[in-house]
Amino acid sequence: MQIVVLGLWHLGCVTAACMARHHQVTGIDFDEPLLAGLRAGRAPLHEPGLNELITAGATRGALTFSSDATAAGHAEVVWVCYDTPVDADDRSDTGWVHAQLDRVLPLLRAGTVVLLSSQLPAGTCATLAAQYPQLHLACSPENLRLGKAIEAFEKPARIVVGTTSAAGRAKLEALLTPLAAPLLWMRPESAEMVKHALNSFLALSVAYINEIATVCEITGADAQEVAAGLKSDPRIGARAYLGPGGPFAGGTLARDVVTLTNLGLAQHLSLALIPAIKLSNDRHRGWAFRKLQTALGGVAQPVVAVLGLAYTPDTSTLRRSSAVELCRQLSAAGHKIQAFDPLIRIADSEHRDLALCASAAEAMQGAHAVVICTEWPQFRNYPWPELLARMTRPVVVDANRFVEKAVPPVPGLIYLTVGRP
Repeated sequence: MQIVVLGLWHLGCVTAACMARHHQVTGIDFDEPLLAGLRAGRAPLHEPGLNELITAGATRGALTFSSDATAAGHAEVVWVCYDTPVDADDRSDTGWVHAQLDRVLPLLRAGTVVLLSSQLPAGTCATLAAQYPQLHLACSPENLRLGKAIEAFEKPARIVVGTTSAAGRAKLEALLTPLAAPLLWMRPESAEMVKHALNSFLALSVAYINEIATVCEITGADAQEVAAGLKSDPRIGARAYLGPGGPFAGGTLARDVVTLTNLGLAQHLSLALIPAIKLSNDRHRGWAFRKLQTALGGVAQPVVAVLGLAYTPDTSTLRRSSAVELCRQLSAAGHKIQAFDPLIRIADSEHRDLALCASAAEAMQGAHAVVICTEWPQFRNYPWPELLARMTRPVVVDANRFVEKAVPPVPGLIYLTVGRP
């Protein structure tokens, strides 16, 4: 099957590389440096196994890349995979995505299926269908997970697909059947809403348990024990997003909370619960900063070591990283920052203000506190007695209790975590 993947940042290059196992794929993007990297087998950001998968597809001749929009004219399916830009207030720049689509959709032959996986507001399929009636518009919400993107794409629990076209459905079945996952069919508006509702529900779960955790901190309860009690109830379940710790970050969940809020505002619909999710999470984003201010209140020139800068483990992106936000907040308050991330050794132009160290030992040398931000697995295997001995005073801020079992109880240790007094 001939398919085109439109947009080749994280979502697009994962989709193109994975689908090239089963179909003939052309990836289209108008960013020439990005295309040059992909042709050389380099994804635009670190994702385990992705470079190898891109190279394998290209070597077989099943995966090619182009900046020529007319190359989409031969496709049976055009899969739209732009990573929708998000601003600092978690608002999506949908206009940018539509501008890219307007460069390609008019060139498609009648009957082409256009499958939207970019994060766009509910109603987008209907808008595009009215603008391009000769095309079959459909929606399948993206399932991208940074650091586990290939596994998430190739082994989904189910695939949500929204279409009202019988011809489009037949082509989409041929496209997606090789993934061997149940296909959940619905109208396009419902498929679009599934993504908003799912991410907002997960965001609600995170914000909810973190609010419970703040009450635990002042009552003597342990939020992890409370979460275990909740998950043991079959009405909630063991895999619920109820892990007391850091806030949700990166824009992935917050974007859909904001999108639903704005959809309500546009229709003069007064929503109470959904807007409150972001308000609660934004308040919790200051937890680590507040704890450090209290713990280091008597220190004249506090030095803080920050372990982990990437948005999530097994990725190199610093975009919307809560660790970067904390570093800048602490710097503005007069703290000296010594940061280390296993994958980020050179700061890009947007992050030159971050003081990077070559190792965790260097970052913790002389520090008054250390904050565990990105949860890289190797942090648990570090020689913590030696690292703590390098510090001026052993204050450990670990919102999710990630390294708690690895850190020994040394004299004077202050271990701060979410949801425990």
